[in-house]
Amino acid sequence: MPNQNLQRSEAAERSALITTHSYDVSLDVRSAPDPAQAGYTSRSTVAFSAAKPGASTFLDFIAGDVHSVVLNGVELPVPEVVDGARIRLDNLQAENKVTVTGTALYSSSGEGMHRFFDPADGQCYLYTQYEPADARRVFANFEQPDLKARFTFSVTAPAGWEVASNGAEAARLPLAEDAAAARWDFAATLPMSTYITSVLAGPYFKAEDRWSRTDDGGTRLDVPLALYCRASMAPSFDAAELFRLTKQGLEFFNGLFDYPYPWGKYDQAFVPEYNLGAMENPGLVTFTENYVFTSRAADSQYQGRANTLLHEMAHMWFGDLVTMQWWDDLWLKESFADYMGTLGVDRATDWETAWVNFANNRKAWAYVQDQLPTTHPIVADIPDLEAAKQNFDGITYAKGASVLKQLVAYVGFDAFIAGSRQYFREHEYGNTTLADLLGALADSSGRDLTTWARQWLQTSGISTLSAELVTAETADGTATPDDTATPDGGILERVTLLQDAADPATGRQEPRPHRLRIGLYNFDAAGMLVRTDSVETDLAAGSEQITALSGKPRPALLLVNDEDLSYAKVRLDPVSEATVRASLDRISDPMARALCWSALWNSARDGITPASQYVDAVLRFAAAESGIGVLLNVQGNATMALEQYVPATERDGLRKSFAEGAARELYAAEPGSDQQLSWARTLATVSRTEGSQAALLRRLLDGIERVPGLAVDAELRWSLWHALAALGLATEQELDAELARDTTASGRAGHATALAARPEAAVKAAAWDAAVRGTGLSNQLLSATIAGFNTASEELLDPYVEPYFECLEEVWAERSIEIASRIVRGLFPGVRDLGPDGNPEAHPVLARTDRWLAEHPDAPRALRRIIIEQRSHLRRSLAAQALSVTSPSAAPQLPL
Repeated sequence: MPNQNLQRSEAAERSALITTHSYDVSLDVRSAPDPAQAGYTSRSTVAFSAAKPGASTFLDFIAGDVHSVVLNGVELPVPEVVDGARIRLDNLQAENKVTVTGTALYSSSGEGMHRFFDPADGQCYLYTQYEPADARRVFANFEQPDLKARFTFSVTAPAGWEVASNGAEAARLPLAEDAAAARWDFAATLPMSTYITSVLAGPYFKAEDRWSRTDDGGTRLDVPLALYCRASMAPSFDAAELFRLTKQGLEFFNGLFDYPYPWGKYDQAFVPEYNLGAMENPGLVTFTENYVFTSRAADSQYQGRANTLLHEMAHMWFGDLVTMQWWDDLWLKESFADYMGTLGVDRATDWETAWVNFANNRKAWAYVQDQLPTTHPIVADIPDLEAAKQNFDGITYAKGASVLKQLVAYVGFDAFIAGSRQYFREHEYGNTTLADLLGALADSSGRDLTTWARQWLQTSGISTLSAELVTAETADGTATPDDTATPDGGILERVTLLQDAADPATGRQEPRPHRLRIGLYNFDAAGMLVRTDSVETDLAAGSEQITALSGKPRPALLLVNDEDLSYAKVRLDPVSEATVRASLDRISDPMARALCWSALWNSARDGITPASQYVDAVLRFAAAESGIGVLLNVQGNATMALEQYVPATERDGLRKSFAEGAARELYAAEPGSDQQLSWARTLATVSRTEGSQAALLRRLLDGIERVPGLAVDAELRWSLWHALAALGLATEQELDAELARDTTASGRAGHATALAARPEAAVKAAAWDAAVRGTGLSNQLLSATIAGFNTASEELLDPYVEPYFECLEEVWAERSIEIASRIVRGLFPGVRDLGPDGNPEAHPVLARTDRWLAEHPDAPRALRRIIIEQRSHLRRSLAAQALSVTSPSAAPQLPL
């Protein structure tokens, strides 16, 4: 349907014409358990006013069929008014009521009304997911965030099901004409946008609780709580812990924002095949059921779940109560929620490493995104819905949250919260832009934020910070360049901070103001690297001399951006880098250690130092890393470096060393610890391309080998099978037998990945056909199949380079944007070896990508963006390989 992609200009024109008041939506999903039934009856009645009587507008509805359209009591001719995804409404009155009845379609892509059949028991489950614009797949509406209204939902479903929506259940009535069905009526909501309405239906397991609070004025707030998951997952559902976190979060945010939770009840549903981590639907938040841990999970996974839970809760105010006017200001909700989620974990729960994990994980996501040629300002230019879909990225979430953290330091925490409270009061149930928030924060802080906003929110790219040191040797006072100094060899004569802030798209320098702490670390008597001094400073330009450091002893490690106050990559000076590469495990402070890991990784990714040296650092120091979130991150980085950044000439030997190291640490780790689990997972991952530990993997699967404390549960078993299958050491019959043992949804996905990973040409052909030409795979199984397909040698995947580029336009035109994006991104031939000429730019896949881009200048913007980004990732990996070939020992080393 060519008119699904709503333009920003069309949305602005429509919102200038109409004001929506209410929706009455009825959905009949009682036939959902029958797989042969593709759709369900949807009826939507919308009350709205028009500023210009006699004018025309349109509704949005992506349906299987439209049965009737009645505007102000007049039935309109369906063939004349329905055009693809739009329904034209002419000759509007000052006040209008339109009712659209049609057949909406069940989805297997996670968009609209997703239908899932549980392979464990055959039960049918439904849930909705709309952001940014898929409510129109379920009911006819004006699909844009600034046309808010009150919503009343009625759902007809099998009588034994649980059914929920945003509003509280008002009535549940058996149907006289169908004893097996009932109708649920839900209370009207407060004004909200279409994309955060929600419906849940199925034989879900439900747990209930309540939370209450009395404010300082004596007003009591009482909030019913509910949790949902599939019935087959109920034995693993830790509802008590989830309720505990929910209550901690509600207590924290209600006090922090001084605005009572406005949405009545607070339900949270964990649903299958979810495209996101979670979605902030008021009164009915939905989460991926990956957060229901059916296998052993590390503490960092529990903390990550808590962060997501509190992120979505913060949205009840930032995003739901006050909503951006259009997707340009998506950051107004996502950046705030990302910041507030971490703040909530830090202040409202028992975890003490929230900001460490934010620095090492979330910001790493932003750093990657912000170096792509498609990077964009936090306040982005979003001309249409396809562009909006692509902007749920590391810039909008993690960079935005990082910049907000910087803003809090700039205006002060109390002023920031006071401004937020003012923002809620002034704009409750409304829509805002950047200017509205900045105005509130300027009022509360007394600061003009115009320049700050321009420098941080309206520019793109990441600053790289480094320190240039000159030392005066103690013997004769002679100044020496620091790259010849030693950690204990002199006095700092001059320290200059340097900022490289080139915009990846324009090449222009865009220096930003940074509030920084510079930490000086030295070895104590026990041999640990500890902070012995620090200074705080502001860096506003490209360079600045830090006079406060002059005259201080040159430290073993000088850490720019200590405590991670600003959003920036850091380059270690030569002596500091040598210290870190020799003694990373001796840094006692978890945040400082995480920042040094980050500096080493960015140096490898950016082609400054050979990637093999990062892998060596992981082999040498990761076993001593106590932070499980950091450990999992550096292990993942190491396996990526092996496959993408280390040149082919070095890869086999380093893979073997890394696999042997992972096996060694698996046995050395404390039995039953998160560290032991992480090494088991890492061993399985690296073994997909390295067979030296295959016999151990087989013995673990067969139960012949037992590692004390290690539970070889379903998730780990499928990881081991994935590795053996990729090595050609697992048969289809063995994988089928494992699936018979694990009939869960995750087991089905693991089976799909392992099957597609087998190194046979016929297997790869079948996986390609299923992903690209077939339409029978759900979103989860599509991604699982692509993951298995990509686990292969370059030789096995070479035949699919040309078919990939040939199918792009067809895939984009015929599939939903979610499914098309997974195919286009997932099947790009991006893991390649540097050619024999050693020239990244001459690589044939880069050349083919460039030719496609040149030949398709008018391809959809969102499609081109994915191709450009994947090209950039490939170009980076080839450049890293080239550096390792030409400069295998680029990093400075201290004698050990």
